Formats: sequence, C-alpha cells, structure tokens
Amino acid sequence: MILIAPSLDDIARLAETALHEIPDELRQYTRDLVLKIEDLPDDEIVEEMELESPFDLLGLYQGVAMPFQSVGLVRAEPDRVFLYRRPILDYWCETGEALDDIVRHVLIHEIGHHFGFSDEDMDRIEGDGDSD
Repeated sequence: MILIAPSLDDIARLAETALHEIPDELRQYTRDLVLKIEDLPDDEIVEEMELESPFDLLGLYQGVAMPFQSVGLVRAEPDRVFLYRRPILDYWCETGEALDDIVRHVLIHEIGHHFGFSDEDMDRIEGDGDSD
C-alpha cells in the first residue's frame, strides 16, 4: 500500500476551511492577512529564531500586530501567516491528532499573534498555561 503525504495544496485547503470557521466579527480583521503554505521555514527564519531544526516551527506570523498598527504606518509588506507543511505532518504522525485540527490550531495560534497575543496569552486562553 502506498500512502501519499498531504500536499501544500491539501494543507492550504484545510487552512482555508479553518479560516472560514472563525467568527465573522474576528475574521473581518484577517482579510488582509496573506496565508502562505511552505514546506519548511527558510534558513533566515531558522537562524533568526535560533531553532535547532526547521522542523521545530509549525507556523509563523510576520507583520505588525494590530495593537501596534497606525494610520501613518507605511508598510513594505502585508501581514503574513506561514504554515509549514513538513513540521505539521511530522507532528501529525507523532501525535495521531486529526490533521485538520492541527492545521486549525496552528492557524488560530498565528492569527492570535496578529491580534497582539503573546504565546503566554494564548496558552492561558487555551487553558494550557498557568493562570496565576
């Protein structure tokens, strides 16, 4: 039996579905976000984030978080959310979680950064971090 790993397009479809499940009152603030699906983060990101391996990063938000945006801010590039297919697939194989749930979780986490939430904020929201 030959199994084929989900493609970049497959991950993109899962991410688009997850994006459309976000309530409209929040999704309206994501309309200008560019969603990019790539196999792995590039060497520059790996070095900048001091990752041991490119497989250590499932997703990334690049941009100016909403609390720091202003009318006078001139931006060279749009805000972007990256989802990294190969680390996501590795995580999927390791955990046995549903792939669509993993993609949704990573996407929502990165969109949280767009709204200005830190990793610690999101851990508290999800109930995974200490609330004290």
